Amino acid sequence: MNKVRLATGALMMAALGVTGGAWSTYHNWSEPKVMPVVGATSRDWHPDTFWYEPWGQSLVHKGMDIFAERGTPVVAATHHIILSVNDSARGGKNIWALGPNWRLHYYAHLDSIVEDLAGYIDAGTQLGTVGSSGNAQGKPPHLHYGIRLVFADRSRIDDATLGEQKAHWLNPIDYLAPAINM
Repeated sequence: MNKVRLATGALMMAALGVTGGAWSTYHNWSEPKVMPVVGATSRDWHPDTFWYEPWGQSLVHKGMDIFAERGTPVVAATHHIILSVNDSARGGKNIWALGPNWRLHYYAHLDSIVEDLAGYIDAGTQLGTVGSSGNAQGKPPHLHYGIRLVFADRSRIDDATLGEQKAHWLNPIDYLAPAINM
């Protein structure tokens, strides 16, 4: 089932590349920003969570962890095309989705994922619920939210550990700034 969704997502990406103008007009492919954990405020994550080190096998933390009660709704941070719905050792129940400006949004450690999640969805659509699946088992429930760039931005590279990889990642705290409640 996941391979089918991944293949469908890849086909949709190809179609988007060929008919991007029509897609954006038809689906209003703007980039609204919504806090992905319902009710979360800036007190629900550490301000230095992005690129924090040391961070296990990854060495650095390529996202933000938003802590909430298990079962709190997780929603799409912007408009998405769902690319894959997975259950993996590291990310547990997780979702990869394509957003505007060719940004890949990653939602991990979910407790549950909405059934039959596929295709185009609007910002604010429920994806699942906060949990502690994957390598977060035994830790407080949270959403790991990351944003990977399809096209590298070399201006992001710095001298930090794995700093060359920053060309491929956005700081989700900066990205969500318009949606953050203090």
